[in-house]
Amino acid sequence: MTGGSRGIGAATAVRLAREGADVAVGYVKSKEAAEDVVRAVEALGRRTVALRADTGDATEAAEVVDATAEALGGLDILVNNAGVGVLGPLDTLSPADVDRVLDVNVRGVFLASQAAAARMPEGGRIITIGSCMAQRVPGPGGTLYAMSKAALAGLTKALARELGGRGITANLVLPGPIDTDMNPADGPYAAGQAAMTALGRFGTADEVASIVACLAGATYVTGAEFSVDGGHAA
Repeated sequence: MTGGSRGIGAATAVRLAREGADVAVGYVKSKEAAEDVVRAVEALGRRTVALRADTGDATEAAEVVDATAEALGGLDILVNNAGVGVLGPLDTLSPADVDRVLDVNVRGVFLASQAAAARMPEGGRIITIGSCMAQRVPGPGGTLYAMSKAALAGLTKALARELGGRGITANLVLPGPIDTDMNPADGPYAAGQAAMTALGRFGTADEVASIVACLAGATYVTGAEFSVDGGHAA
């Protein structure tokens, strides 16, 4: 799993371990947080390893997949969770901003998926975490981020067609406002985000993880998008 040290990634790692999976926890900055997730997975009796990788780097995005397969003896499920968000008015976004967001949110997902497909047996799973902003952009400032997340819909459908003959599925999860360190439910912009949902609240990382776990076990679902957004796009 890329981006597995906190938030949705950490919750998903633990949920998959609870369902019986061995888990590699990818991280960039916080080795300590990744090691906390490793301990939680080990407490469930599953094998695990923390691997540092910046998926915005073309080499590291593929190498972390290969390292996972070597460490755990194979690869059945890839969860593309790593992502970055640069928000702001269109005229403030620099070429460096564009490069970084597209490198992590699009190119890194493609390269990790490519590497995983080369390693996976029949019936593997590729599950990518996108964003509700790929379906509905509620206000200004999200141009770059929304573009990067919208690209994942096309990638997911193409992967489903490319790999379907091997029984490998590819699906996309679209979270809405989720209570994490990056976007806390008590943050300065939280009230407005919650008001945009039909349920009137933030979701939890565990609620997203439950959908990922479901897709990890689903055999006849591929090329699909699943909103976990409390009705943000309703």
